[in-house]
Amino acid sequence: MSDQNSQWMDNPQLAGLDKEKLKMLQGLADQGMNKSQSDMLPFLMSAATKGKENGLKFSPDEINMIIEVMKIGKSPKEAARLDKIVSLMKLINH
Repeated sequence: MSDQNSQWMDNPQLAGLDKEKLKMLQGLADQGMNKSQSDMLPFLMSAATKGKENGLKFSPDEINMIIEVMKIGKSPKEAARLDKIVSLMKLINH
């Protein structure tokens, strides 16, 4: 994990988030960094399932906050890609 890849975890908006959740998210960020867009959705779905199995559940507010923090410093294209992935996940989970 590089310092640059973990800077988002230091965002004050995430200060109240459980440290185990942050640790899991950083692991996902590291694993997913080089995945293509077509590989990202199955990867995230698998990660969400594993998180639930381990008792880590994120509230909708926590998810929205994490997504907004992750978009900081991203290009509009990267931010749009993240929004698209999140939208697809919401469709699948409902």
